[in-house]
Amino acid sequence: MTTNDVEIAIIGAGFSGLGAAIKLRQNGVDDFIVLDRGQDFGGTWRDNTYPGAACDVPSQLYSYSFAKNPAWSRSYSHQPEIHRYINDVAAEHGIGAKTRFRTEVTNAAWSEDDQRWIIDIETDGTPGQVRAHTLIGGVGPLCEPNLPDIEGIDGFGGKIVHSARWDADYDFAGKRVAVIGTGASAIQLVPEVAKVAAHLDVYQRTAPWIVPRTERAYSGAEHWAFRNIPGYQSALRGLVYAANEATAFGLTYSPRALKPVELVCRANIARGIRDKALRAKATPKFQVGCKRILRSNDWYPALDRDNVDLVTDGIDRITATGVVTKDGTARDVDVIVVATGFHVTDSPVFGKIVGADGRSLAQVWDEIGMQGYKGSFVHGFPNLMLMIGPSTGLGHTSMVYMIESQLNYLVDYVKTVRREGITRTEVTEDAQREFNAGIQHNLRNSVWVNGGCASWYKDANGNITTLWPGFTFNFRRATRKFDIAAYRVERGASPVRALPTADETPAGAGV
Repeated sequence: MTTNDVEIAIIGAGFSGLGAAIKLRQNGVDDFIVLDRGQDFGGTWRDNTYPGAACDVPSQLYSYSFAKNPAWSRSYSHQPEIHRYINDVAAEHGIGAKTRFRTEVTNAAWSEDDQRWIIDIETDGTPGQVRAHTLIGGVGPLCEPNLPDIEGIDGFGGKIVHSARWDADYDFAGKRVAVIGTGASAIQLVPEVAKVAAHLDVYQRTAPWIVPRTERAYSGAEHWAFRNIPGYQSALRGLVYAANEATAFGLTYSPRALKPVELVCRANIARGIRDKALRAKATPKFQVGCKRILRSNDWYPALDRDNVDLVTDGIDRITATGVVTKDGTARDVDVIVVATGFHVTDSPVFGKIVGADGRSLAQVWDEIGMQGYKGSFVHGFPNLMLMIGPSTGLGHTSMVYMIESQLNYLVDYVKTVRREGITRTEVTEDAQREFNAGIQHNLRNSVWVNGGCASWYKDANGNITTLWPGFTFNFRRATRKFDIAAYRVERGASPVRALPTADETPAGAGV
């Protein structure tokens, strides 16, 4: 079995993992490896290829600030374009040579004896191992599909497709289709599938609030300005950021301020659906913002089609031929599309990361709830930094901004470790507890706590553990510098910079 010794191992090659690799290299750190189970860069934008897949954050915000894209075709980008952008940035910075694709991390455990992370991997089925001083978890919250626990689903005789594992070869034309879920993926794929399906049943547990999608193509003049007028694209990015950031006030501090957003959503329903009874079924019963606010111009017209039924009775079971609802109605279908989202607070990845006391992240978080320090470090897991960790999610703007804030923290952490010869870094339990108490305090008046809904924002204990409360510039300020006082550190005789470089590893063990 081949073993690599590296200073830093990065799991995941999406926005956060790639960003970490680029920023490390830009700051003189080249002894790292990126591990990803896919074929190329992109993460969720590589894996989610269902028809209509697109971003609900404006294109100008959904890119690295250090790699702005003057070639965005539209104000809101679609999946193929985002996937291409991520791979173009990776190629520009030469990160492919430091990345091992088709590599599954089967276990990552901290060794007190070695003061290293021992990472077991399989590349195309061949086992291997990576030993790293620092482990960066860049897997993201939207990577492990969540399959519904419905009686009989394993016995369905037709086709089952999850939105995050789309089968592009399957022909939906003329088929009887059932879509389970009405979240972000469903509202994008349903209008596309409805165009070709003979009949489509949409199974809704909770109606979402949806604002119009103000998407348009960029003009030639705008593309010229992006490329040729210094500062123009940065200024536009700043304006879009400020406009989105204003929503954070209503979400976190004063939900009543979101009333205008609710009125826009209601107008969107009235404009898209003719039938009053269907309008009522498609109108949420909770406060706007409590669950993720979605964007679409064609969801409501799709529900209003003659070949589409919105089913709200609740699913009782699935048979070999179709779906039976709680009122006893059986609907035969040829294919079931599962659009029920991802394991966010209970990701299987958490069970593969084992800390200093032999417990996994999953076990620790089952006990105390999903929490960390500044969304990055977790007590009991030395030298582990999570990207998009606990309390970093957003309901109003781009996660790339949060990722770049964490990258500032990561770079200063690595610089501190190298400069001071630190071998072990672990956030103190007190610092983590105090930080999370502050998070919950700041959430006390938020729409997520008081909006009358259940959502994936909450963990099994009922706490909001996925979202950052308030303005993102406050998170940027909190992560600008690595605050070593919040950590217990150990220094050794051999500083980190003395670890073998890629050129010094044994033959056959190179990255």
